[in-house]
Amino acid sequence: MKKTEIDYWITAMLESHPNVSDLNVTVGKTLQVESAGKLVPVSVQPPVTELTPFQTETFALNLIGNNRRLLRDLLENGSCDMSYSLGDRARFRVNIFTQKGYYTTILRKLETRVPSIESMQFPDAFGKMAAELNGLVLFTGATGSGKTTSLAALLDRINNTRPVHVVTLEDPIEYVHRQRNATFNQRELGNDFSTFATGMRAALRQAPKVILVGEMRDRDTMEIGLTAAETGHLVFSTLHTIDAGQTINRILGMFEQEEQPQIRHRLVDTIRWVVGQRLLPKVGGGRVAAMEILRTSLRIKDLILNGASEEKTFYNIIKEGATLDMRTFDQDILQLYSRGLITEETALTYCSQRNEVTRGLDRLKAERGESTSTLGGLKMEEEEEEQGFFR
Repeated sequence: MKKTEIDYWITAMLESHPNVSDLNVTVGKTLQVESAGKLVPVSVQPPVTELTPFQTETFALNLIGNNRRLLRDLLENGSCDMSYSLGDRARFRVNIFTQKGYYTTILRKLETRVPSIESMQFPDAFGKMAAELNGLVLFTGATGSGKTTSLAALLDRINNTRPVHVVTLEDPIEYVHRQRNATFNQRELGNDFSTFATGMRAALRQAPKVILVGEMRDRDTMEIGLTAAETGHLVFSTLHTIDAGQTINRILGMFEQEEQPQIRHRLVDTIRWVVGQRLLPKVGGGRVAAMEILRTSLRIKDLILNGASEEKTFYNIIKEGATLDMRTFDQDILQLYSRGLITEETALTYCSQRNEVTRGLDRLKAERGESTSTLGGLKMEEEEEEQGFFR
């Protein structure tokens, strides 16, 4: 299989369906793409009904080329990350990994146009995040929930409004920022630095005002990130957690028990915002982001220092923090439902606290003069209790 054939497959996959986000090349399956959150097959000529081990291996090794580092990562660690360009048409973040001795390749399509806060219709809080002079701003959520896009929009705002030096540490570089008001130096893991921790150490000697770290993967990176935030840098990064409360616990969990009281004090001094993201199926197709936004406050600082209790939780403080631009996932999900962007089923599937959202849905439906689900919900719970679902 030659590079021209590989590029033909990639082109056919891109053009096969609308809203293609990921390309999937797996042994035993046909070529597949993820369109609006669902995997769908792709037809090519000559037809490929089931990919063979030889085809997937050739596909993967052609993407890697002669890059010895990537080959070493694949052989020693079982996977490797890279970027790939289809001429001027498209760029991809690529992960190649082994499964049952075979190679699988996943290509995530990268947007070539840098998003703005306005074009993405992000909340006003994003403008305030971009205006921060120092501290830590964290975005959390599952892979593919839009964290990178949100961070790119923040950096775009900084690029247009602030004459500062920005250093990014990415795996790989996804959005390429043009030199505007800010000066950008974008570095890619593997090509420009070996680990996020070493990249962060070097960044502190490169006189940036803003640092983007693709992901806080380990204790060393988090330690240096905290130090950078404490010494006057604005640090953006991501974590794979489901909400703001779990984010704080995840950070603490990176350190030994005896170190955690000191880390709590450092977080109080450095955390500025924590944004959680979930992508929900949108009415009429496509997806829409639901966001939880935590902003540092006296109550939040007290919670970080002393931990949560039954009465004091991150959820409750965020819920009551609208004047500080805070919101819970559930509040945002109810807003999306009220605007007709998501269905009731989607709201209940992706919410954090089902009872909260059920009450909110009933309130919204009552305002519209529609029947509410309260009685039906009680009946369902009684039936489930009788059948032993609640123990």
